Amino acid sequence: MDAEKVNYPITLMCKVLKLARSGYYAWVNREVSPRQQENEILSNQIHQIHQESRQTYGSPRIHAALLAKGFRVGRQRVRRLMAKLGICARRKRPFKVTTTDSVHSLPIAENILNRDFTSTEPDRAWVADMTYIATTEGWLYLAVIIDLFSRRVVGWSMAEHMRTELVSTALEAALGHRIPAAAGLVFHSDRGSQYASSDYRKALEISDITCSMSRRANCWDNAVAESFFGTLKTELVHPVVFATRAKAKTVIAEWIEVFYNRQRIHSTIGYLAPVQLEEQYWLNLGQPMTL
Repeated sequence: MDAEKVNYPITLMCKVLKLARSGYYAWVNREVSPRQQENEILSNQIHQIHQESRQTYGSPRIHAALLAKGFRVGRQRVRRLMAKLGICARRKRPFKVTTTDSVHSLPIAENILNRDFTSTEPDRAWVADMTYIATTEGWLYLAVIIDLFSRRVVGWSMAEHMRTELVSTALEAALGHRIPAAAGLVFHSDRGSQYASSDYRKALEISDITCSMSRRANCWDNAVAESFFGTLKTELVHPVVFATRAKAKTVIAEWIEVFYNRQRIHSTIGYLAPVQLEEQYWLNLGQPMTL
């Protein structure tokens, strides 16, 4: 009735619906309950957080963001309000990674990491991997290096090929602004020919980095890197079709450096962004944070 009052008289609608006019006006003039007021504020906040997350957050991350803002609210209430607003997280879809060329005679390193994806300080354990992104011009290949302490992407590179130069450039980028405090940094990857090549192993050796490799055909040995690519493809790649490799490079670089590293909160590290966790770490030590 309230929505149709611009089209029909209230008296007529009450007569047709067999309602008392007094009942309608009592409803119009009723006071909004404190609970309804809170729901209105929370709904506005939920919408804002979802937009700031580039429409990717589900209820766990939105709930964590609300708590960080000082709101005292339960997870189930957040889920109900999100459902009412029609807000939900993007759903991951299965995809098959086929960038690993492990059929070669190059030396294979021991699996030193052994699925221990925890680290108590930065630059003690890095994981690396490659994936591919479709564009109308053809494949674009992306190599990343992730610090297990903060889940920050510390090095990355993109190219039209998946030769050793692709992963070498990512390593150079990581070492260009990350200086491991002591020898013994573990670098874990799959056993692809790019990572097993003599040039790459030599680059790790020069930097006093210990090489670790997954077992054959075992993606769980490098689950953190696989998870990152799953997030990338769910939140950024699959919803769009890149017209050119250049456009894909620009969008992916911005997503990694601006959104993923600095804004997107990560459940594994206490619903903080990677850079935020590193800032807290160095602040607690009374030292300036590295880049």
